[in-house]
Amino acid sequence: MGNRSAADADGLLAGRGPGTGGGAGGPGAAAALAGGVLLIGAVLAGNSLVCVSVAAERALQTPTNYFIVSLAAADLLLALLVLPLFVYSEVQGGVWLLSPGLCDALMAMDVMLCTASIFNLCAISVDRFVAVAVPLHYNRQSRGGRQLLLIGATWLLSAAVAAPVLCGLNDARSRDPSVCRLEDRDYVVYSSVCSFFLPCPFMLLLYWATFRGLRRWGAARRAHLHGRAPRRPSGPGPPPPDGIPPPDAAPPPDGIPAPDAAPPPDATPASDAVVPSDAMPAEPPLRARRRRRAKITGRERKAMRVLPVVVGAFLLCWTPFFVVHISRALCPTCAVPPRLVSAVTWLGYVNSALNPVIYTIFNAEFRTVFRKALRLRC
Repeated sequence: MGNRSAADADGLLAGRGPGTGGGAGGPGAAAALAGGVLLIGAVLAGNSLVCVSVAAERALQTPTNYFIVSLAAADLLLALLVLPLFVYSEVQGGVWLLSPGLCDALMAMDVMLCTASIFNLCAISVDRFVAVAVPLHYNRQSRGGRQLLLIGATWLLSAAVAAPVLCGLNDARSRDPSVCRLEDRDYVVYSSVCSFFLPCPFMLLLYWATFRGLRRWGAARRAHLHGRAPRRPSGPGPPPPDGIPPPDAAPPPDGIPAPDAAPPPDATPASDAVVPSDAMPAEPPLRARRRRRAKITGRERKAMRVLPVVVGAFLLCWTPFFVVHISRALCPTCAVPPRLVSAVTWLGYVNSALNPVIYTIFNAEFRTVFRKALRLRC
């Protein structure tokens, strides 16, 4: 990414400058070209499939997946605007032969898109925490409105982090036009902290609180089922197949997602047998609305199972890069092998191709839609 540049005299892009190895035309250049073409193709194909699947399949249009589409959009832009120029520089052995203005645009887009990726993950953590902490308030909100607002905020903040590069920060007097890099060491530290070292602990803390809340909710729900269901087999309760409510029973007040109150004393259950939900002749509108809301909540809980894997893959791919990156900025005299800088940079970019694979392996709904889409194309 743009802030991947090594803020030193040897050149930032991929950690190589002229004469540091991997010159144009050598075996390293051929490997960089082949690897870059494969990586760009994988990122474009996988993330395009994610976006098309969510747009075409109603079952995938959940609040969590809105953020996943935004994350896929950041990866698509990375493959279109950043990776081709990065691969070109790798093939040239780290020598920048294009204009300084294009280099600044590359650095800015790189910083913005990497920042947008982690900010989208942070936005998911905020949205899921609110859904677990205040579910009643969350469910009353218009579907998608909060998510679109958070997505817009992530992109605006990402652009704000990258804006200084386009505003002349990179126009240093001692700038070497043959090396594309971030020239200001203080900005390297600033962008690393804003893009990674601050959002990551915040995101992990929110995910910890969210999954802790889910475990407590699950334990309370199981205790409620074990404690109350045997005494009232036909009364309304959290599970859908709890029996048919009596016709003269007063409906609970609107806005209560999971009523616990027993029916009125004079109400007689229609049957003591458990009736499948699809065998019920008709449902009151309020009960049907609660049932639909429960289904959405269940789908969201399924979608949340894949999030720890997505976050873990992101941290695994990008943590080495940011550690090396900020270390070089804080310690210009420290010797960091150029091959190490290049390796951690490639590892970070590989993350953009991993997410569609993660969705396919860990999310059954994505897997089904992907298979359907691939069958249609073939």
